[in-house]
Amino acid sequence: MGHAADRNRRGSAERVTVIGIRGLFESHLTVSDLDRAVEFYRDRLRLPLARIFPERRVAFFWIGSPGQAMLGLWETGAGPQRMSLHVAFEVSLESVLSAPVALQEAGIAPLDFDCRPTDEPVVLGWMPAAAVYFRDPDGHLLEFLSMLPEAPRPDVGVVPWSSWQSSSQPYSV
Repeated sequence: MGHAADRNRRGSAERVTVIGIRGLFESHLTVSDLDRAVEFYRDRLRLPLARIFPERRVAFFWIGSPGQAMLGLWETGAGPQRMSLHVAFEVSLESVLSAPVALQEAGIAPLDFDCRPTDEPVVLGWMPAAAVYFRDPDGHLLEFLSMLPEAPRPDVGVVPWSSWQSSSQPYSV
């Protein structure tokens, strides 16, 4: 009987239609202080606040237009175990290029791919995409990213924007 049940499960699994995923609607981060996190994401990053549920210690922000995508922030308290997560926000190329100055003006340190302070974006050649990184008050690594129209160049690795722009030859790693 066990073998027949296994065959039936396999048979029904083979008949399941795969759902086509169109995009990622929401992502969630844990934070140690919800009020501080709300101030950062609302006032410094200018994300539109969708709703705060104070009794559950959670806040939701819209990414793009309301109903397009969402970021949830869940307060977990100040316990010693913490996770540092990563979220990338899709923005225009112009926004990535101006991000180092805009972040500095907001009191946020712009970072390169290796989390070193920077004054320009980096390019991830395998995609290719321009990106600037930074951290929220809980240490989560955030990223402003814009896909580039050029062909991928995986041999490039990760290079500063100025190097990507000035190079007409493939990079050597």
